Amino acid sequence: MFSDLILRNSRRSRKENGLFFSSLVVSIVAFYIILSISNQDVMIFLKKMESDAVNKLMLLIPVFYVMTLVILLFLIYFASNYQLQRRRHEFGVYLMMGMRRSKLFSMLLAEDFVSSVFALAIGLPVAVLLSEIISLTTAKMVGMGIIGHKFTLSLPAVLFTVIGFLTIKLLAFLILSGTISRQEIGTLLSDTPDSIKKQKPAFVYGIAGVCGIVMLVTAYAMAICGLAWQEDKLMLITMLLGMIGTILLFYGMRVLIAAVVKNSKGNKKLHVFNFRQIQENVIRQSTSIAISSLLILAALCFFGAGIGISGTSSLKRDHVLDYTFRDYSDIAPHEVLPKIQKVIKENGLENHFSQLLSMGIGQIRTTDEYEDVFTMDTVIDTIEQQPKSQTKEIILDNLSYTDRPYLIRLSDYNKLLELAGRQKVELRENEAAVYMDPQYTNGEQTALLNKILADHPQASLDGSTIYLTGEVQSTKLVTDRSITLSFALILPDEQFSYYTQDKYSVYINGVLNKETVGKIGLMNAISAMNVHLDALNLSELHLEYESFLQNMGRQLFFSVAASYITSYLAIIFLVVSNTILGVQFLMSQRRTGRRYRTLVRLGASYETLCRSARKQINWFMGLPVFVAAVGSLFGVKALYAGILSVEIRNMQGKMLVVSGATILLLLVVEYIYMTVVKRSSDKYLLTLIEPQREE
Repeated sequence: MFSDLILRNSRRSRKENGLFFSSLVVSIVAFYIILSISNQDVMIFLKKMESDAVNKLMLLIPVFYVMTLVILLFLIYFASNYQLQRRRHEFGVYLMMGMRRSKLFSMLLAEDFVSSVFALAIGLPVAVLLSEIISLTTAKMVGMGIIGHKFTLSLPAVLFTVIGFLTIKLLAFLILSGTISRQEIGTLLSDTPDSIKKQKPAFVYGIAGVCGIVMLVTAYAMAICGLAWQEDKLMLITMLLGMIGTILLFYGMRVLIAAVVKNSKGNKKLHVFNFRQIQENVIRQSTSIAISSLLILAALCFFGAGIGISGTSSLKRDHVLDYTFRDYSDIAPHEVLPKIQKVIKENGLENHFSQLLSMGIGQIRTTDEYEDVFTMDTVIDTIEQQPKSQTKEIILDNLSYTDRPYLIRLSDYNKLLELAGRQKVELRENEAAVYMDPQYTNGEQTALLNKILADHPQASLDGSTIYLTGEVQSTKLVTDRSITLSFALILPDEQFSYYTQDKYSVYINGVLNKETVGKIGLMNAISAMNVHLDALNLSELHLEYESFLQNMGRQLFFSVAASYITSYLAIIFLVVSNTILGVQFLMSQRRTGRRYRTLVRLGASYETLCRSARKQINWFMGLPVFVAAVGSLFGVKALYAGILSVEIRNMQGKMLVVSGATILLLLVVEYIYMTVVKRSSDKYLLTLIEPQREE
């Protein structure tokens, strides 16, 4: 009998508090995924290349785990308090019928344990499945392939998920149920009276709202311009300004709501009642609503930034070459390619490469001067005539270091363009094309330079007149970082030979066989080739190599770390904030239940009450979401300003587009949360229309 009562109450609690139960399941899923990150295919692979960085990330996981436990403890305490408060009358009846307080405590503990087991039983299988899907998807996206994937169940992740979840559930329960079980029967059977806070003069709220807006603008300005990222103190000041500004904004927002109430039309059913309810809720709970808005803002920013970084990482890689070989002996430049071809053939690796092509890069050797060897006054003058902008200043600063540029051989560069599937560069004897490595320019800068180069501007190279033509070229010359040129000139072969005096460096670029890559994946193919090359002792032959994997490893780690951590935090913050908002409204609605009963006695229908409550929910949850959505437009930009490297920062435009789409998707999730709260509200209002026997 007693066990049946426990199971029935537990089942009813899960049914009536679906929002809270679903939030717990999502939290369990997030727990497992973040704790099992070390078992992800990509992380296992990255340990081979970026072991130090991966190990540091793994050390941060317990920090995020503990921080999340604290946040969820607050959530569980808050939501469980609502659950227990709504059952006060039921507990009073149990005690009146002779149930001992110790048995009531045991019953509540058992109910909570059963619900926790149900949440774990649902959450853990979903978490394992999602973890595998994420692992497979990520491996496929980064070119690892899925042939070598094996199903993995992280027992430590399961163990710590169960322990952490049950611990915070038990702690919250002990605090709350102890308080409930010690209350007198009369207190439990009586309704909780409404608490009304004293209203302050309107100008106080107005000043608070204005101060909040000023603080928020200042905080976002400091973050976006990068000032907040320069020192820890400045970052602390920025965060304090943002948090206090948000709290003051919501504190002062009641003036706006009061104005709406005052000017509202009285011909709409319960219109004034709706806004009076909202006004009172904001007055009573403005601080907690502001905190919820901050959590939603953090979720939108983290999710937007994380997905933006991972979603555009493939665009940034612009992969063409797999390997770059270099000979550091004293042989002639034209002998380097045959030497490397011979080494590869003698070791049976020729079938692994589809192409080997040279890239000649040299310096101007027709003069010993270092100043004004190359000038392009026409280009500089044209840029200076452009309207004042940050793009203009950056270009002028970059071009101030082009007195003695590197030179690139046209035929080699055209072979690279052909391999990349791009149009070749056509140059006459007295023409040159401009090359700038992608990390030194962005779309706006390139567009401005292309506009100027379209006019065929005149320049001077060691006293000879040349004309700059075509568009700015930026296809990477090698696989990794053996050479990155902020500015260079692409010259026809004869002019290249003359100005370098046939003394230049040669880089041999290699492309792996596409058939092999298609079978086992790019990253696995490069890893296997690295093993072969390392076994050749190339240093004895005065040879060295770089692979795309080295560059890929750094970018991939940054992308994976950013997307995993930010997405994890976003999920937790989103769950906590929306559950708090939903529970707050439902608690407030129950506290003001007498008002709804009065409306029923005055003839209000169930549909009218539901429409009234739904409008209140739109305002109550919509205000913090709207403020967070507006703030996220600046927050994501601020995050990019601080966490992106110089090389990736040029991709901000595309990242912001992806982030914007992600934020819109999360707003849809917010709408779903609001719908769930509305349905819970409808169920409660139905009990007021059709009173049921309370047990």
